[in-house]
Amino acid sequence: MAHYELYGEDGTTDREQCPRCGDAFLADHGDRLHCGKCGYTEWQ
Repeated sequence: MAHYELYGEDGTTDREQCPRCGDAFLADHGDRLHCGKCGYTEWQ
């Protein structure tokens, strides 16, 4: 199981939340941001 820090010590994150779901973060794939929950994609 992978472990990573999503939130900083002050409780903030630099990840964008999905505008469609609202409770999921967008994964950064370099050329796009993608929501694994609903499939929403923003091309960069």
